[in-house]
Amino acid sequence: MNREELKAIVAKMTLEEKASMCSGADFWHTEAVERLGIPAMMVSDGPHGLRKQDQEADNLGVNDSIKAVCFPAGCGTAASFNRELITEMGAALGEECQAEGVGVILGPAVNIKRSPLCGRNFEYYSEDPYVASEMAGALIAGVQSKNVGTSIKHFLANNQEHRRMSSSSEIDERTLREIYLAAFEGAVKKEKPWTVMCSYNRINGTYAAQNKETLTDILRGEWGFDGFVMSDWGAVNDRVPDLEAGLDLEMPSSGGVNDRLIVEAVKEGRLKEEVLDRAVERILNIVFRYEESRDKTAVFDRDKDHELAKKVAEETCVLLKNEDDILPLEEKAEIAFIGKYAAKPRYQGGGSSHINSHKVTSAWDCVKDWGNISYAEGFRDDVDETDEALLTEAVELAKKAKAAVIFAGLPDSFESEGFDRTHMRMPDCQNELIGRVAAVQPNTVVVLHNGSPIEMPWADQVKGILEAYLGGQAVGAAVVDILFGKVNPSGKLPESFPYQLEDNPSYLYFLGEGDKVEYREGVFVGYRYYDKKKMAVRFPFGFGLSYTTFAYSEPKLSAERIRDTDTVTIRVDVTNTGSRTGKEVVELYVSAPDSKVIRPVRELRGFDKIELSPGETKMVSFTLDKRAFAYWNTDIHDWHVESGRYLLQIGSSSRDIAIEQEVYVESATKLPRHYTMDTPFGDLMNDPEAMKLLAPLMKIDFLEKKEDEDTTDAAAEAISADMKDAMMKYMPLRGAFSFASGSVTPQQIQEVLDKLNG
Repeated sequence: MNREELKAIVAKMTLEEKASMCSGADFWHTEAVERLGIPAMMVSDGPHGLRKQDQEADNLGVNDSIKAVCFPAGCGTAASFNRELITEMGAALGEECQAEGVGVILGPAVNIKRSPLCGRNFEYYSEDPYVASEMAGALIAGVQSKNVGTSIKHFLANNQEHRRMSSSSEIDERTLREIYLAAFEGAVKKEKPWTVMCSYNRINGTYAAQNKETLTDILRGEWGFDGFVMSDWGAVNDRVPDLEAGLDLEMPSSGGVNDRLIVEAVKEGRLKEEVLDRAVERILNIVFRYEESRDKTAVFDRDKDHELAKKVAEETCVLLKNEDDILPLEEKAEIAFIGKYAAKPRYQGGGSSHINSHKVTSAWDCVKDWGNISYAEGFRDDVDETDEALLTEAVELAKKAKAAVIFAGLPDSFESEGFDRTHMRMPDCQNELIGRVAAVQPNTVVVLHNGSPIEMPWADQVKGILEAYLGGQAVGAAVVDILFGKVNPSGKLPESFPYQLEDNPSYLYFLGEGDKVEYREGVFVGYRYYDKKKMAVRFPFGFGLSYTTFAYSEPKLSAERIRDTDTVTIRVDVTNTGSRTGKEVVELYVSAPDSKVIRPVRELRGFDKIELSPGETKMVSFTLDKRAFAYWNTDIHDWHVESGRYLLQIGSSSRDIAIEQEVYVESATKLPRHYTMDTPFGDLMNDPEAMKLLAPLMKIDFLEKKEDEDTTDAAAEAISADMKDAMMKYMPLRGAFSFASGSVTPQQIQEVLDKLNG
């Protein structure tokens, strides 16, 4: 339905009907207007599975949702670094939605992992905005290819669960643009999600639902978003100002309370009716877009999608340690599987994204009939207490085996929507189990099921570590295939694993004080901080091992010097130098070593995942535009590139750079000057035009060499010269009057400043 037709329908609606369209009819449906042929549209929780719930129930309602397929959570899908795979997953979700009559699936969730403690980190993608935006875009492309909408969330700066409905995320302009907005920006611009879900929290004092700058000026004005904005469930603060700011749809239903407020505001002239009309038009546009593209032949093939979930899980697993090539294991060797998660894996997080899985495949399910694999529960996960009987059984089993695989991680009680973690540790009972088993079995491997980084006090005691994240309902089958070499691990960490929580840059300020959370670490989130500090980490951003090896060679630049209005392409050959077919994630970082701005050492600006047979070589190419070199300049409130040299660095993690090429980028933007009497001479010395105008006025007495000055002491003369240079460099212009013996006046200096400032 085109815009003219939509406007015609809106024109026929009563004021009360229009107001009702701006809130849900119930917990999961938009309002219908039968007399005008406007159908209701159902929305459903996601983002890694379809949690369709027909009745209102509670906002979690896990037991009331349909049987569905749980794909790996965002923490895992990001680790795949595979856009095509996640698009395929998205298409499957879209098909499921069509089969179940769902018009919009609520996801993806792209909020930045500011701290390892955020309870909802398992849903989120990364500490890096480029990874978050690219993986979100891939999922959006897949879902919407089936003519089903997505709702990218939670817009904006929702990085903790603590007081999430009232806290204010206090973020400076540059950090907001470079980190937190950037996570949404690329996906919105390129993939055009049908809807955006605003968050509960405030942003610099203004509730997200009432934030005109983010909902209208940036989202719509700058990024071109043309869908509707809906609230997170219960995120509406003040309905009429929210509507004016750009919040179109309130979810769930307010029972008519807020609808009446809208009607009253229009009747009393406090709200322009065209604002209401615009919101209704946006909602109807999406409702009819879905309705006119209904595929009533679509089938929810749960078993088929279970196999796809396994395929995705295989690439979400990250091999973190493989000492003495302990992995892959011999398929016929006597192996002990230890830990409750071997039989009952923790494969998803708790809260609104919790899927009622139609089946779950555990690692033990896959191997229990082999005859050479034994199992011990090892620990209980409902309480963090060591069960000595279970522990003893596990240790005795490990002694008799050729190798032990311990399945451990975080229980639901440690990470879930609604609360944040208080520490980065695993349960003590699990740490003790790993330590005791490793003490008697030198060939110990740990498989981790968790949604966010953990501390690993036992890391040096075991030979292998496989991070399985929360890998969905088929994670057990994927892990077994990796452990025994049927699948070559290819995941990479989309987040840094610090040694301890205290190392994290947000440590001092996470959660905040009362209802204010200050993001004092600024742009130095995750690896941007650790790499700048040269701080040792347990595992760096982008890291992940393989059963094969890769080499980088033959870098080629399309140009060694460009204007920032142009693009530059870098190409590199990647060769599989090992004996197994494998996939490599090629990571491109940009460094600005000569920047006058405080910037990270390097920032991810591209990645590509390729599959190579032994001995095979493929060329990988990246094309970079202005944005790859830019930072957000708060003086001009825009992206800006400094003229200078930049290093294009290609490697397999932020700490493993194999190829480096230099390109000079010339800025096409002339920054405005803001020189005053307080500007130091040193700042002016870097401006040729300023020096040309000021030089005739800068004859200052203490800089003039006296004829009778003793210059026999070379050392003293050198120190004196350095001192004079330093004094001159940091002296403000107003200081010239004290040393110029009346040869320069304030009026003369001000005339020059006015000319320079334009």
